[in-house]
Amino acid sequence: MGTLLYTFYVWLYKTGMKLVSPWNPAAKSWLAGRKQLLVRLRTALEGNARPLVWMHCDSVGEFEQGQPLIEKLKSVYPGHRFLITFSNSLGYEAKRKEAAASDVFYLPDDSSANARAFLDISRPCLAFFLKYRHGFFYLQEIKKRGVPALLVCGDFPEGPAFSKWYGWAARRMLSCFSHLFVQTAASRDKLAAFLDPGLITIGGDTRFDRVVDIAARLEPIPVMEAFCPPGCPVIVAGSTWEEDEEQLDHYANSHPEIKFILAPYKWDQERIRTLKKMFRRAVCFSEWEAGAAPVNGTGNQHASNVLIIDHFGLLARLYRYASLCYVGGGFVDEGVHNVLEAAVYGKPVVFGPVIEDYHEAMALVDCGGGLVVDSALEVEDTFNRLLTSPEEYYACCRAAREYVLSNQGATAKIIGYIQEKRLLTS
Repeated sequence: MGTLLYTFYVWLYKTGMKLVSPWNPAAKSWLAGRKQLLVRLRTALEGNARPLVWMHCDSVGEFEQGQPLIEKLKSVYPGHRFLITFSNSLGYEAKRKEAAASDVFYLPDDSSANARAFLDISRPCLAFFLKYRHGFFYLQEIKKRGVPALLVCGDFPEGPAFSKWYGWAARRMLSCFSHLFVQTAASRDKLAAFLDPGLITIGGDTRFDRVVDIAARLEPIPVMEAFCPPGCPVIVAGSTWEEDEEQLDHYANSHPEIKFILAPYKWDQERIRTLKKMFRRAVCFSEWEAGAAPVNGTGNQHASNVLIIDHFGLLARLYRYASLCYVGGGFVDEGVHNVLEAAVYGKPVVFGPVIEDYHEAMALVDCGGGLVVDSALEVEDTFNRLLTSPEEYYACCRAAREYVLSNQGATAKIIGYIQEKRLLTS
């Protein structure tokens, strides 16, 4: 009965995507990416004798957690092929052209038939799943075939589904993993209530390794260097939702002497038009780059103090230019986004109050590198205080940087396990 209910849920989800696709670009992309998907997978993968490592992600954030592993494995095992799959359209569209893998695809819908077909085609010798979103039928089929499967960066907030009476599917999925690497002792303890503790390791979060690597590369962005003159305060607001922007627009509009870099979490042309109305002296990244950036009809680029990023893949590098950082998501139910991308540069990190399930944000607050704001008034007070109080400012900078550097090493732990168990050695 439980399997039938799960199958019905998957069908219902796909039906919902079809219904909303005419006016929802993400749903339309999700459906388009699945047309003839197994045929395309077969064309890309069959006939290649190289052993294949498969990593599944749900989102851009999960890909960022998995990328350090893929990059390291590619260097240690150059004879292997790497496949990355996504279930989320935003993740797929953002990373399909830049992922460090041989092939990037959507994952076919989670069904028994699709799982068998996918594994017949890909024949992975090792599978990774990121964080806590998994495919029920895929994991069942992996276990049946004896393919080693690792959970990486597992993170289970308060009240995880597997601890509830209805959590049978989650418990069965978790029991399919060969080993589980979790981020915290709290997650380990939750899993140890029904799994062999010997299968669970506190591995930390590979995102620390990822952001340290990105920061170390120091790849310049010429548009940013032109927009932010030397000595001018710069506030970078990344992954912002509408609720975040409502807290920021007054401060940006009333402080033309401060440069704001605004990187919305989702954007399209309508959203860009809305942002330009909210932020009166705003210009788009693409306009500034092209040298054709009218501001309220003046045509004067230098009258702009807000740069709207209408370009994917820049955020982790944008924070380098900040005097202080604001990370979005903390004013919506989904919660704050990746604070580590900002903290690695040794800058104060400000965010909204929804952080309960994000232990890296809570830890950043505890160590003094992060600050929580509850309203536009608190945003203004916090920004002003940090920009005028050198003692507090530099204390926050040091705390943020030290927090990230002291938590590196998750990638090495997981690679060490793979090598010790000879999972990729024939």
